[in-house]
Amino acid sequence: MTTVILNKQAASSGIKTKMFSRGFAITYALFAYCVGAGALFWFFFAAVGMAPYSLSSIEAGSIFEALIINTFLVFLFALQHTIMARRSFKQKWIRIIPEHLERATFVLLAGILMALIMWYWQPLPGVIWSIDNEYARLALLGFAFAGVVYVLITSLVTNHFELFGMRQAWLYATGKPYTPLQFKRRWVYKYSRHPMMLGLLVVIWSTADMSVTRLVLAVLLTAYLFIGIQFEEHGLIQEFGDKYREYKKEVGMFFTFR
Repeated sequence: MTTVILNKQAASSGIKTKMFSRGFAITYALFAYCVGAGALFWFFFAAVGMAPYSLSSIEAGSIFEALIINTFLVFLFALQHTIMARRSFKQKWIRIIPEHLERATFVLLAGILMALIMWYWQPLPGVIWSIDNEYARLALLGFAFAGVVYVLITSLVTNHFELFGMRQAWLYATGKPYTPLQFKRRWVYKYSRHPMMLGLLVVIWSTADMSVTRLVLAVLLTAYLFIGIQFEEHGLIQEFGDKYREYKKEVGMFFTFR
């Protein structure tokens, strides 16, 4: 009788632990989603002039110091993306972090680092260009908003919630096995290998008022985007092999001119 009671207690404890684990998975992934998406939208709104950046009271003592700080901030963001997106790192990382929370952790850290960029970005003196024509200003603002919408739409084409780590946590919480997404040429991906990156470039550069402060951010992020694409495509070739190599031959990085 004692054995039966102990078994029942152990089973009940196991069920509670599993329920807590599932609840934690959803809560953690949702929190990571909010941080990652929040930082991304902060960047979007700052890019179109609807939100501030460089909010920290810390100020560099010289232009050189400001450039060092700004470069270091983008370097940290790029390093996190580059390392954590690699398959070899993921295989080691999931020994520490549950596999269903691996992507959510990536999104959480990316959001924190993007927020640090926006908060601690050091202002620099000078203006590269400032367009006075009202119609030109509206056109550039329209381009920037179009870039934001394009990024969001293309994230839905691939699977927005997979990208932000919510799908993995949801499948775990509902007791369903994880099934990797298949590589498919759908919609914009028939004509562009990296439409999200294209949308980000449009957002970064579509401004009627290009200060030196913003130019440095634009140049550093653009450089990282092109470097990051090379790493991403190397990983995609490892994952999909000849299928992606053929895709790379037939579809341009941002546009397909044929």
